[in-house]
Amino acid sequence: MPELEKLDILAIAAHPDDIEITCGGLLIKMSKMSRKSGALDLTMGEMGTLGDTGEREAEAAAAAKVLGLSYRENFSLPDSALEFNQENKLKIATVIRAMQPELVILPHWQQRHPDHRVCSQLGYDACFLAGLKKLDVEGEPYRPRKIIYVSYFRNTDYSFLVDISDEFEQKCKAVASYRSQFADPVTAKHIFQQDVDIFDLMRTRAAALGQLVNVKYAEAYTIKEQMLIDDPQKMPVRSV
Repeated sequence: MPELEKLDILAIAAHPDDIEITCGGLLIKMSKMSRKSGALDLTMGEMGTLGDTGEREAEAAAAAKVLGLSYRENFSLPDSALEFNQENKLKIATVIRAMQPELVILPHWQQRHPDHRVCSQLGYDACFLAGLKKLDVEGEPYRPRKIIYVSYFRNTDYSFLVDISDEFEQKCKAVASYRSQFADPVTAKHIFQQDVDIFDLMRTRAAALGQLVNVKYAEAYTIKEQMLIDDPQKMPVRSV
């Protein structure tokens, strides 16, 4: 494991480019606020039709610079065969103990790709296990204060939206770092939806979410607990 530093935010995803596409805007926004953010990719995405592990590793490093990340690591677990087991939970728990992020971002648990679903389960369990004093892994017990789940085109149970109007174009630049996946306009249209360009999909999606809260572009997030508001009078977004 590389030398780690404490982070404010840790995003965990199954494949390189997942984080950029889903929560890239929020990570850029947090970087502008001088928050230290990191990314943990669990696989190299080697089962994808396009690119190889060497290309994807270099692309992830380039994207990390665009996002303003302080840390990025890839566990190189098997793509499309990610397993929900104790060994993988403990690997993630070790990183959580080392970096002590206050906020962890996970994929939503409702997923088309099995790796995304398993990543969500692994991440949550690792956050819990990392706080157990008797857990037999390196580091002092630590548990993140908050876990949020990022939308990935399928779920609609949003808890809140984040305005990424000022960050959207930079988010697209981070995604464009994955040239093996998205540089060819013909092949790129077959990765997510047939004949749909990823950047058109991202823009349409972010604009639709933005319309819900009267901003140009937004990202959607879900939490499993209730939200506490001190002053309802100061809540943004008009009701009527």
